[in-house]
Amino acid sequence: MAPGFFPIPPTFRDKVVRAFGTKSEAWLRELPQAYGSQSGKGSQSMDRPYLILQVAASADGRISIAPNRTMFEDMADPRLTTTMVGADLWREVRESINAAHPLQADILGSASLVKEGRTPKPPGSPAPLDRLAGDRGALYQDFLPEEVVGRAGHEGWLVIVDGRGRVRGGFKGTPDAPGWHALHLVSRAAPPEYLAFLRHTGIPYLVSGEKRVDLPAAMGKLRSKLGVENALSTAGGRLNGALLRAGLVDEIHIIVAPVVIGGFETPSLFDSPDLRPGEWPTRLTLLKAGARADGRVWLHYRVGT
Repeated sequence: MAPGFFPIPPTFRDKVVRAFGTKSEAWLRELPQAYGSQSGKGSQSMDRPYLILQVAASADGRISIAPNRTMFEDMADPRLTTTMVGADLWREVRESINAAHPLQADILGSASLVKEGRTPKPPGSPAPLDRLAGDRGALYQDFLPEEVVGRAGHEGWLVIVDGRGRVRGGFKGTPDAPGWHALHLVSRAAPPEYLAFLRHTGIPYLVSGEKRVDLPAAMGKLRSKLGVENALSTAGGRLNGALLRAGLVDEIHIIVAPVVIGGFETPSLFDSPDLRPGEWPTRLTLLKAGARADGRVWLHYRVGT
């Protein structure tokens, strides 16, 4: 498969790791057995998608080489690509997840795509509001055009959590994954010009939350309005931390690389608010662990005991 933006399968982040693939070890091929009778069934009784996190980290839990970097900067940095990212293992994890829980959504946060403090404009002029009939309030209703939602050959959604309307490149999908289409999760704090731009370019969006995306409500809409039963997040630490704090995560796959990055502000696996007095850490149950010859370790957890 040729490299592309938001390629699925494999995951969004595979654009950075495809070129480094090698044959995986036999123990990796056995991982789907760890799911047992839960395979593909975890979300059936839920009012939200069954959510799985996949992330690569250093031994000290860092997921980037420095603060405030996009995934594209990390992709181009040999300090990261030659020490932390292994395409073979990343791909095996993704394939085992999909075998156990067929994925219908791949989730990223806006911070993976746009630096903080920078809002790029879409190509050309921003879409004018007068292209839409009615007042601005109509923009803050969910936008699910039938020609996109009901299109033939649909496979899944490329979900961008963008409460403030910062991702304005107009990306809809990639030629090497034609069955997958972009979908934005926005809040009522998103500028109306941004929502008008999404409508003008035919990019669906779901609205929840006032100042930021209400993640439980947004996940509920993915399930109730779009039928998403299983979703994967390959997002950064802040979104993954928010998902975990909101009780929305069901499984976690961590690829630990034999490097230490350090830093006071470098993103970590779960960048979330400190625990409140009396609040307990999130308990995990180890389902499988395995080490590779190059020192990488694959840890697979179920959230809860």
